[in-house]
Amino acid sequence: MYMLMARDRLPFLRQTPLPSPGGIACFMPSLKSHARWTEALRTTLALWLFVLFIFLPGIIGRHQGEPWTGVAIDCSTILVSMAFAMAIFLVSRATIDWPPYLRLPVRALAVLAAAGANTIFDLMFQGWIANHFVDAWHSLPSDLTRAYSSMRNYTLVFGVNMILFHVNYARRAAIQQERQLSEANVAAQQAQLAALRYQLNPHFLFNSLNSISALIVTGRNKDAESMTNRLSAFLRASLNATPTELIPLDEELALTEEYLDIESVRFGERLSIAVDCADAACDALVPGFLVQPLVENAVKHAVARSRAPVEIRIQAAMEGRTLRIDVANDLPADDEDDHLEGAGAGVGIDNVRRRLEAVFGKRATLTSGTVGGRFVATIRIPDAQTAN
Repeated sequence: MYMLMARDRLPFLRQTPLPSPGGIACFMPSLKSHARWTEALRTTLALWLFVLFIFLPGIIGRHQGEPWTGVAIDCSTILVSMAFAMAIFLVSRATIDWPPYLRLPVRALAVLAAAGANTIFDLMFQGWIANHFVDAWHSLPSDLTRAYSSMRNYTLVFGVNMILFHVNYARRAAIQQERQLSEANVAAQQAQLAALRYQLNPHFLFNSLNSISALIVTGRNKDAESMTNRLSAFLRASLNATPTELIPLDEELALTEEYLDIESVRFGERLSIAVDCADAACDALVPGFLVQPLVENAVKHAVARSRAPVEIRIQAAMEGRTLRIDVANDLPADDEDDHLEGAGAGVGIDNVRRRLEAVFGKRATLTSGTVGGRFVATIRIPDAQTAN
């Protein structure tokens, strides 16, 4: 291999020099753990085996008519070159956190030192082989011309090796930075979801306590006591849930029905409930307390304002891969405009929209409006995941 470096040229390394990797050199400092020995060894092995592959035909031709040991000895010197390459990796790793004006000159000197050491080794190795094994090696040049050519070629290859070391480091550091940024975004999203979820608790509790207070004022003490007990059980179940966890829709609907049981104590026959959930839709995963605020909105703007019975109907089905949830309530014809004006506002509805966006982005939507004398709020979640 050393004769190859001395007598042959490396055209692919003698083209226009590679531009200085300023962008890489200026990469944000990171831990030295990003510069890994295993990755450096793989890079070095691939580079030098590629160089050997390029010149192997020339090596074989030069030793034609000689024992195969000549080719083997010639190729074996690549191991020495790889050892020098791993030595410059030490320099690359040690200077990672240095400023560019110090790091680049030190690395350049390391490349020159490795090239010089490899050239000296070649000259000494050639003489030793010629004296002990193959007399034909006496014919190889050993003057300064050969040393200059070998030094130049080694400098180019070791230079590429050094650049690859830093490219590997920069790539791994960039991956780590992206991972940390992703984890920070996930943590921020979870914090937002938790805040929105916890925002529901005092809002719902305030409305429920108002209802209990109204029952007491009107002398319905037994109903107030029953509602208080159910409220206690409902809050206990809701507080045990994880705010950022996705749950099957059937669990969310079960929790919503518990809420409606609480309100049924207050409104009696004025509140009628119908729930229809297809099997595939019931397995879909949704954020906890996604449907309950819509139902609470229907109770507030329809049931509480009407003397006639009002049906709240919850329907869920899959439309292809999109989960659709409809929460509809009867609406007296003379109250449509007032209901439409207030139904789309408030903490609960705004909370649902924001939570949908936080979990699913702009893909998930919440729309609402009157349809045939009924107010309908519709949630659509494309590509809904399932519990199974």
